[in-house]
Amino acid sequence: MDVASKIVLPLLQLIVIVGLAPLVKGFINKIEARFQNRRGPSIFQPYYNLIKLLRKDAVVSETASWIFRATPYVTFISILIIALLVPVLSSTVPANFTGDVILIIYLFALGRFFLALSSLDTGSAFGGMGGMREMMVSTMAEPALMLSVFTVSLATGSTNLGNITSTMVDQSTILLNPSLFLAFAALAIVIIAEAGRIPVDNPFTHLELTMIHEGMILEFSGRYLALIEWASSMKLLLLLTILVNTFLPWGIASDMTFPAMLISFALYVVKIGFFAFLIVILEMSFAKLRIFRVPNLLGTALVLSILAIISLYVVG
Repeated sequence: MDVASKIVLPLLQLIVIVGLAPLVKGFINKIEARFQNRRGPSIFQPYYNLIKLLRKDAVVSETASWIFRATPYVTFISILIIALLVPVLSSTVPANFTGDVILIIYLFALGRFFLALSSLDTGSAFGGMGGMREMMVSTMAEPALMLSVFTVSLATGSTNLGNITSTMVDQSTILLNPSLFLAFAALAIVIIAEAGRIPVDNPFTHLELTMIHEGMILEFSGRYLALIEWASSMKLLLLLTILVNTFLPWGIASDMTFPAMLISFALYVVKIGFFAFLIVILEMSFAKLRIFRVPNLLGTALVLSILAIISLYVVG
């Protein structure tokens, strides 16, 4: 990769992830409103919300420590680093030398860890309840996430997402392996849990008996809340990006030419829009699960990921 590509590609990926993340959230909210026979907010409403929050000062509890103040920045920066480790428009990863999928999983866990700590930091009962529920979900979601991605890594011989995507494009017959279908299903379930969507969590509720992610961020306001909400939107987009560019990498650019990048961006938007629409269908078809039923769903994802690895060795 030449010097221009080393500069252009990271900036391009950051612009796509940071810029499109609120739009994906707005698209989901708009389509859900249409399914419910409501006009709904504008598809650009998440941008308006972020601008409004960024203009406001943050109200911080007197009992909060440095952890509470550092959490929004740690969460946002960790997501930005992940954006440089995931192939978005090109199979070349900007930070290819830095880390692989293991680092990505740990960076996701880092943001979750600080959010859980900050929910306890202010002494809020609702925040502590949301933090404990988030940790319960993570203990079941992370193993399924790791095993499903490791299945693809074993099939391609690399834990680097850029190498995985390149191998998938060059050797498309790997995608016909039955183990990858199981890994795909496991990862799709994990994405619903990691992004806090129905049926695992309801991102629109503030009822203390049902909220998980919203419970952890009740004490945040102003620019702190804006950074956390923005990071949450980017997390959903990055998880969907990992899904589509790992299992459906067709059309991703293998070089930095303008036509290739333009085609890659168009197909990327179509694939992300398709899976965002599937999220809408899922949320319209199911009610939120009781918290005691969530382990059953995530246990299904874990079993699917284990079966994916076993079938990989059986089928070959």
